[in-house]
Amino acid sequence: MQSKVRRQGKKFVLIIFLCIAALFILPGCQAQGREEEATATIRPTLTPEPIVPTRTPIPTSGALATITATSIATLAPTPTVTPMVTPEPDPGSLETTANTEVSRFGITGSVGHASNALEAGLPFSALLNWNVYVNPPDDEYVFWQMVRTEEEGIRRTTWEEIELAIQANPGSYWMVGNEPDVRWQDNVTPQRYAEIYHDIYSFIKERDPEAKLVIGGVTQPTPLRRAYLDIVLDTYKEKYGQEMPIDVWNVHAFTLREERDSWGVDIPPGMDDELAILYEIEDHDDLEILEQNLIDFRAWMFDRGFGNKPLIISEYGILMPEDYGFPPERVAEFLTGTFKMFQTLSGDTGFQADGGRLVQQWFWYSVYDDQVYPTGNLYDPSAGQLTPLGDVWAKYVSEFSTDNDLMP
Repeated sequence: MQSKVRRQGKKFVLIIFLCIAALFILPGCQAQGREEEATATIRPTLTPEPIVPTRTPIPTSGALATITATSIATLAPTPTVTPMVTPEPDPGSLETTANTEVSRFGITGSVGHASNALEAGLPFSALLNWNVYVNPPDDEYVFWQMVRTEEEGIRRTTWEEIELAIQANPGSYWMVGNEPDVRWQDNVTPQRYAEIYHDIYSFIKERDPEAKLVIGGVTQPTPLRRAYLDIVLDTYKEKYGQEMPIDVWNVHAFTLREERDSWGVDIPPGMDDELAILYEIEDHDDLEILEQNLIDFRAWMFDRGFGNKPLIISEYGILMPEDYGFPPERVAEFLTGTFKMFQTLSGDTGFQADGGRLVQQWFWYSVYDDQVYPTGNLYDPSAGQLTPLGDVWAKYVSEFSTDNDLMP
């Protein structure tokens, strides 16, 4: 009997011990389970585009803090430009030159903001939205279609959607990719880009021979980016036995650092950094650098056998923020300075059907960007009106052209 009681007592003590242990062990197990579950569902944070370097912002001086819309608008000079040459119809020429200089001015951004900016008084003739639209806006401006690319082929669209857009918009401009040379944009090796371009070109031209195919714009017309394009052209010729068929040449016109894993635009995929240029922040709006790069790019086009093709700048502007030393006056000076440069820069290597001009059309970035790069905004949707920079744009254009006819 006593032995039985002792056994029951030991059993009771064991139960008490297990209960006490559970109070400490189970929460630990549950916590470990939650930790393992959390670890399993963690996703890496996307690294933002490192175009703008991370550093301590430059303090804004008192003078810069007193900028007004009126003071900015006065920066738009009275332009002295040569009247535009209207060439005879040419298969290689842009059908955007009609009878007015406004046909050269394009913008980038959303369809909604572009239409509202036009209504608010911003004169422009073309819009780039980086997408395929089956039903783009009619009779307001020319919409440039774009098929985005990646190493695997096309993205953000389908061949079915492209075919519908071709049928609905015959004779359109079609850009093949956006900054294939940048790893956080299309990120395509030059050899692969040549193949993708061939596939897209063939698909569109078979369905619409009047469509104009536009090579994707590399970020800047530097030696490194020209070397990227050399590989594209050489690969195409070697693989398909002919020169790469390009109706319109295209380049972006930024001035940004070319250094691997640094701020700027990095190094193109599949290439080394032998030709890279380490631009600094203050070079971002240097007109002399930009002008020389464009002269060199046109000379390169001429040497490669494309001197008889039009060249557009499908994206350029100021990406650096104001507190990095780019206040509104400085941005406005860059804007009007590029306008004068693009309109007058000419030479033997330029497009002879356009009086030898090096650049036929340009697209500013952007009509409105409320996310990463708002410095160059031309329109303020909250106010429903142009920004002071947009006013500079409108004043400049109105000085030399009262014809409001945009591109057909």
